[in-house]
Amino acid sequence: MQTGFAFSKLADHLASLGDATASDLDLLADMPSTIAHLNSHQAILRHGDDSHQCCVVLQGYLSWQAAEGANGQITSISVPGDIADLQTLYRPRIDGNLIALGPAVVALVPHRFFRELSARSPALARILLLMLLRDHAIQRNWTINLGSRDALTRVAHLLCEITTRLQNVGFAKDFRLSSPFTQSDLAAACSISPVHANRTIQELRRGNLLRWQGKTLVITDWPGLVRVAEFDPAYLGIRPRDRGTRPAQPEETKAAVAMA
Repeated sequence: MQTGFAFSKLADHLASLGDATASDLDLLADMPSTIAHLNSHQAILRHGDDSHQCCVVLQGYLSWQAAEGANGQITSISVPGDIADLQTLYRPRIDGNLIALGPAVVALVPHRFFRELSARSPALARILLLMLLRDHAIQRNWTINLGSRDALTRVAHLLCEITTRLQNVGFAKDFRLSSPFTQSDLAAACSISPVHANRTIQELRRGNLLRWQGKTLVITDWPGLVRVAEFDPAYLGIRPRDRGTRPAQPEETKAAVAMA
C-alpha cells in the first residue's frame, strides 16, 4: 500500500485483527468514496434511515447515540480506522443516530465495494466478520461498564479502551490524544451526570493519572489508569504479535527514540 494512502488506518485496523497479505490490503486502493467533513455533533445517519454505504472514520470520532430521550446516551464510539456502521452491510435500516464528536472527516463507501472486496479476498471477508464481532464485544463490555462498575472505574475503563484502539492504528503513541469528547459527552457515554463526570476527571487528575487541557488529553500514568479501570484489552481482539495488547509505556517510547 502506498505511503500516505488515505485509508491506511483502515488497513492498519484490518491487519491487526487477522491475517492479510499486502496484496489483500492493496485491494483497498480501489475503494470508491465520497469524503465528508463533519461539524461537531453533526448527524451523518439518523434513526430509521436506510443506508447503502459504510462510513469509514478518517479523522476525529463518531458516536452512536440513542434516538430516544433528550440526554443523547452514547452507546459506542468509533475512532480513525473504524467502519462505524459495518452492520449496515447486513441490516441497512438504521437503529440510533450516528453523530460526530467534534469535527471529523469520514469516507462514505458503497456497500457494493465491501461485498466485492469479500468476494475477491477470503482473508478480508473473514477480517470484516472479525471486525463486526469485535464491535459486538465492545458493546458487551460497555454494558458491563454501565451495569457493574462505579463512575471512576467506568471513566478510566473508557479512556483505556479509546487509547488502546487509537494506538492500534498508530495514534496516541506518547499517550497524548485529541480528546474524543467533552465532559458532557463523557457523561453521556458513562451514564452519569456532567457534574459527576467533572468530579471524576478531577479525581483522576488528583491521582496524577491524566491531564485534560482543552481539547488535549494526556495520560500521565498508564499502569495506574489500567489498575483503576481493571482494564483487560483482550475483548478488542487485537493480535499480540502485531502491536501487542497494551500501549507502549512512556519509557519504552523514549528508548525507541534514543535507538532510532
